[in-house]
Amino acid sequence: MDRRTPYLVLFALFLTSGIAGLPATTSAADQRIGIAAVVRNTVSQLEPQVTRIAKGDEVVRNEVVRTAADSDARFVFRDDTNLSLGPGSTLKLDRTVFDDPKPGDIAIRLTYGTFRIVTGNSNKEAYEIKTPIATMGVRGTTLDILVKKRRNIVVLRAGKATVCVPGPGKCVDLLQRGDTANIMANGKSVSVDVQNGSSWTFDSACNGGLCGKSVY
Repeated sequence: MDRRTPYLVLFALFLTSGIAGLPATTSAADQRIGIAAVVRNTVSQLEPQVTRIAKGDEVVRNEVVRTAADSDARFVFRDDTNLSLGPGSTLKLDRTVFDDPKPGDIAIRLTYGTFRIVTGNSNKEAYEIKTPIATMGVRGTTLDILVKKRRNIVVLRAGKATVCVPGPGKCVDLLQRGDTANIMANGKSVSVDVQNGSSWTFDSACNGGLCGKSVY
């Protein structure tokens, strides 16, 4: 046997096990992006692993979160964005990145349920909020969002926002408090219109600090 073999094996172990004292590299999926500020009853992380979420737990990039039918939660990100989930809601923190000291690039995918989003200190162009049938851009904004299979409602509470659905030129601007985008899916066609005022808002879910605002 080549006498160098044991030394080569030890050197490889040295590089891969962190013996040299160098910090382990954190994958993009494990990047810490915020904390759970409010958790009531059963709130679960479904991806990257299945686990229960408790108040004060860290939130990671690409995390999928679900609240049970009697549960809700509010997360605060490193840029002070606050994101609340009502009962029976699911979302994915998709492509959410904060590059110190300048935060930015926040993409959130709302799958089903009710939500309130209060934007933080990131550039407004950095935000992208999606549902299965719509995409939202924001400009210093608080939004209430209802996501069902074939129907979405987006209510502007503060700031400004643009809501788009698939198809050329199918966007509406929300410019005044109370402006509401009504989105309907019918087969492969999705329509959107805007009106002032809505019979639904996230206010009915505001309990136990869910609609407060925290600083990271």
